[in-house]
Amino acid sequence: MAPYIAFFSTLSILPASSFARITEMADYVYGPGRNHLFVPGPVNIPDQVIRAMSRQNEDYRSPAVPALTKTLLEDVKQIFKTTTGTPFLFPTTGTGAWESALTNTLSPGDKIVSFLIGQFSLLWIDQQQRLNFNVDVVESDWGYGADLAALDYKLRQDPSHSIKAICIVHNETATGVTNDLSAVRKILDKHRHPALLLVDGVSSICALDFRMDEWGVDVALTGSQKALSLPTGLGIVCASPKALEASKTAKSVRVFFDWKDYLKFYKMGTYWPYTPSIQLLYGLRTALDLIFEEGLENVIKRHNRLGTATRLAVEAWGLKNCTQKEEWFSDTVTAVVVPPYIDSAEIVKHAWKRYNLSLGLGLNKVAGKVFRIGHLGHLNELQLMGALSGVEMVLKDIGYPVKLGSGVAAAAAYLSNSTPLIPSRI
Repeated sequence: MAPYIAFFSTLSILPASSFARITEMADYVYGPGRNHLFVPGPVNIPDQVIRAMSRQNEDYRSPAVPALTKTLLEDVKQIFKTTTGTPFLFPTTGTGAWESALTNTLSPGDKIVSFLIGQFSLLWIDQQQRLNFNVDVVESDWGYGADLAALDYKLRQDPSHSIKAICIVHNETATGVTNDLSAVRKILDKHRHPALLLVDGVSSICALDFRMDEWGVDVALTGSQKALSLPTGLGIVCASPKALEASKTAKSVRVFFDWKDYLKFYKMGTYWPYTPSIQLLYGLRTALDLIFEEGLENVIKRHNRLGTATRLAVEAWGLKNCTQKEEWFSDTVTAVVVPPYIDSAEIVKHAWKRYNLSLGLGLNKVAGKVFRIGHLGHLNELQLMGALSGVEMVLKDIGYPVKLGSGVAAAAAYLSNSTPLIPSRI
C-alpha cells in the first residue's frame, strides 16, 4: 500500500491520544504549491465549478431546483450525442451507475457477454455475477482490446437470441485501452441480434468520441469525477427507448437505482424521488457550460492532442505503452510499462513525495509493472508539459537512464505545431 494511502487509512483507526500528533503527520503530507494531479480520475476541478458549488443548501422542492434539473437533463444528452435517450442523474459513483444499467434492463439468470480487458471491466463483471446474471466472460490479455471476433462467433451461434446484453468498457483506464464501439454495433447488426448494448463510458464520455444514437448504445454511463471535471458523486446514466422498454419487464430487484421512480417524478415536473446534491447540480451546470463554450468537438480534439503528446514522450524515454496496438490507444490515460528491474509503485511514490506529482498506480495484473499518466478533464498543454517534465525527473531519480528533456522535447515539438489559438482570445 502506498504511504499516502496508508496514512489516510490509519487516521480512521487512531486512538484519541494519537491525534495530538496530527500536526506532525500533516507536515508529512503538506507540499508547497499545487498538487499536480495526473491520475486518470478524479481530475482537476475548474475554479468556476468550485465557485458554483460554494453555496448553501436549498429546498429541492422549491421551483428553482426543478428548473435547474430540467436544463441539466436536456443538456447532458449532448455529451452522449443522443436526441432520443433519457438521462438519469444518480447521487452515486460509476459503480452505482453500473448497477443501475444492469438491474433496470435485465433479470436474474439472463445471459450477458462481457469483455474482460483490465481492472475496471473485471470489477463490472464481478458486479454482474454477484447480481446473479449468467455472465459469459470474453477475456483478453491486459493491454489488448475486446475480442470482437469472439463476439461475432457467439452471436452467430445464438439464433435463439439467448444473449440478452453485451457489456463493454469503452475506455479501460487500468491499461489505457479504448474499444471500438462502432465495430460492436456492426457485429450486432450483421447478425440482426436484439441484445442490448450496455457501455461503461466513465473515462471516455466528454473526452473521447462517443455517439450513443449513431452506435446504437442502449445504456451509456459516466461519472462526474472524470472528463466532466467535477467531484465524485454523480453517476450519469442515459437509456435508449429500447432500454426503457426492457426496464418494464426486467425482474432484477432495484430500489435506489430504479428508473421507474425517476420517470414518475419527471412526469410530475419535480424530477427527484429523493434528495439530490444541490451543490453538485450547480457544479454540473457550470461544467457543461464550460464544455459547450469550448465546444464538445474541440474538447475531444484537445484530449487527442494531450494523448498523442504523452505517447510521443513515452517513446522518447525509451519506454513502451501497455496498449499493444495503436488502434486501441487511449486519449485519456497512458499506461507506461517499466523495465523489470523497476517497481512502478516506486515511481508513483517518489513522484508524490518529492515533486507533489500524482500519477496512477498499476492495478492487479499490471501492479508494479506500469504507472499511469492521466490526461483528461480540465487540462491544457502546459499543465501536461509540467507533468511530463516531472516524470522525467522521477525516472532519473530512481535510476532509469532517461535523457532529461527528451520526452518534453518530443511532446513540445508536437504541441507547438498542433495547438490552436484559444477561440475566445482570437
